[in-house]
Amino acid sequence: MRKLGLAVRWSAVTLVTLTCIGALGAAGRPRSRQRPEQAVVLVSLDGFHPDYLARFPAPNLRRLAERGVRARWLAPVFPTLTFPNHYSIVTGLLPAHHGIVGNHFVDPDDGARFRYSDSSVVRQSRWWLGEPLWVTAERQGLRAASFFWVGSEAEIGGVRPSIWKQYNSRVPDAARVDSALAWLRLPSDRRPRFVTLYFSEVDHVGHESGPDTPELAAAVAHLDSVIGRLVSGLEQHGLAAGVNVIVVSDHGMAPLSAERVVVLDEFLDRNAVDAISLGAFIALRPRRAAAAGAEPLTSEAIARSLTASPRLHVYERERTPERWRYRDSRRVTEVVGVPDAGWTLTTRASLAARRSEGGGAHGYDNADSTMRALFLASGPAFRRGVVAEPFSNLHVYELICRILGLTPAPNDGSLDSVRALLVP
Repeated sequence: MRKLGLAVRWSAVTLVTLTCIGALGAAGRPRSRQRPEQAVVLVSLDGFHPDYLARFPAPNLRRLAERGVRARWLAPVFPTLTFPNHYSIVTGLLPAHHGIVGNHFVDPDDGARFRYSDSSVVRQSRWWLGEPLWVTAERQGLRAASFFWVGSEAEIGGVRPSIWKQYNSRVPDAARVDSALAWLRLPSDRRPRFVTLYFSEVDHVGHESGPDTPELAAAVAHLDSVIGRLVSGLEQHGLAAGVNVIVVSDHGMAPLSAERVVVLDEFLDRNAVDAISLGAFIALRPRRAAAAGAEPLTSEAIARSLTASPRLHVYERERTPERWRYRDSRRVTEVVGVPDAGWTLTTRASLAARRSEGGGAHGYDNADSTMRALFLASGPAFRRGVVAEPFSNLHVYELICRILGLTPAPNDGSLDSVRALLVP
C-alpha cells in the first residue's frame, strides 16, 4: 500500500547467495533455491513478554524452545506498537524505512490518515514500503500463505501471498492452526513454504486486565495449547521433519495505574496540537491554524512545554534519540515522545470518560524491560538447546531468507547476528 513521496534510505546489507538446490514452483514461477522439504511457519503471539514463559504455565512453548533455540528476549523497534513491529519482523526494515511509523499516522503530502483498525485503509498499497517475506518468497518461486499478518492484505510491489485472509478476530485460533496444517499438506506445486499465523489474545487481555493477572495467565495457557495443537499436528501428519516453527511477539506490556497519568491540557492548549497518538506513545503535530488572535505553536515550544513533566520524554523529530533510529520519514510527526513505562499521557476529556482503571499498555521506549518480546524456534534448520543473547527483530527477515534459500531484499538487519542459531 504505498506510492510514497518519502525518501527511503536503505542500510548497506550483504546479500547472501546460497547453493541452488531449488525445485520448480508453480507454472510460470522463477526457479527458487530453497532447501528441499524446508518450510517456515512464523507465529506471532501479540503482546507476549518473554518472562511469561517462566511466570505462567506454558509447557508447549517451553518444550519447543528446549528442542530448538530461544533468545533471552527479542528487542522490538521503536515505537513498540503492533503494526510497526510486525512489519519490521517481515521486512527487516526500521519503521522509518518501511513507512509504518505507528498504528496511526498521517501522510504529510495529502493528509491521508492510516488507521490500523480500518480494513479499507490497510489494504491500500500506498502505505507499505519495503519487501515483506511473502513478496520475497513469491518473487523467487516459493508460495506463501498468511492466516493474518500486518500488511498481508495489501498488494505490495504488485504481489500478495498465494493464500491470504482478511483479518477477522472472531476466527477461532484452532481453525487458524488447522488451516495452516492443511496448506502444508497440499501437493508440492501448491504447498506454501512460508506461512504466517497471528494470535492476539495475550495482547487483548494484557490491555484489559494488565500483565500480572489471572486473566493473563489464562490467555497464556490458551495460546500455549494452540502452539501444542500446531506442533502435534505437524508430527501427526509427518511434516515435522521439514517444517521450522518460529514463534515471536512484537512487544511486551507494562501495567497501568490510575495514579500514573499525565494530562496534556495541563501543559498545552489542547486545540493547538493534532494528537495523532497519546497514551504510551506520543505523536503530535502543531495545528497550522491557530485560534483567533493566537500564534501557532512551534514544534520546539510543544516539546519544551511537555518536558516540564518529569514523567514525559518528548522531542522534536530531528532530536529524537539516535538509538530509536526514527528520524528518516516524513510520516513521523514533528513532535515524538514517550512517558515513563506504566504512565500514560491523556487529555482531560478522555480522563473524564474513562470507564476503568488499570490494565496494560505498550508503545514505550524500546529499551525498557517491560517492552521486551519473545523469540523461540525449532525445526530442521535450528540447533538444539541454544539460549541466545538478545537480538533485534530486524534480523528475523534475514534468518528466514537463509532457511528458505531466498536472496533477501535490501534491509536493516544482519544474518551474522543470528547465524549461530542455525545448524551449519
